[in-house]
Amino acid sequence: MTPAGKMFDAVMHLLDRQVLDVDKMPVTVADDVELSDIPSGRIPPGTAAPVITNLLAGSVLGTRMFGGRPPSSRLNRIHWRHVAELGTALRLNIRGDQLDVLWTERWVRNRIIGRIPGGRHDPE
Repeated sequence: MTPAGKMFDAVMHLLDRQVLDVDKMPVTVADDVELSDIPSGRIPPGTAAPVITNLLAGSVLGTRMFGGRPPSSRLNRIHWRHVAELGTALRLNIRGDQLDVLWTERWVRNRIIGRIPGGRHDPE
């Protein structure tokens, strides 16, 4: 029995892909996926396939180099319903500034770059 919906290889088609917003501006890189309804232990035959609920992005470089898993609180979630297209990059159907994943860039822009003389406007 084939499950309803689109099937693909998450490692090949999602992970480490650039995520672009609706304006084709880079947002982040997809580091992991979050799945729904995964039973713990042995999975009984006939169990429905899990469904992707979120793309996860965040600071995972250290854990990839040294092992372990980043705390869930360090990962930013992008709801799967916001993914519009799978390709060489993942396209979203919303603007990147609506996502929490860009909070570090906003913080650096407002607290550091914005305090440098001329840092609040484009060069002329």
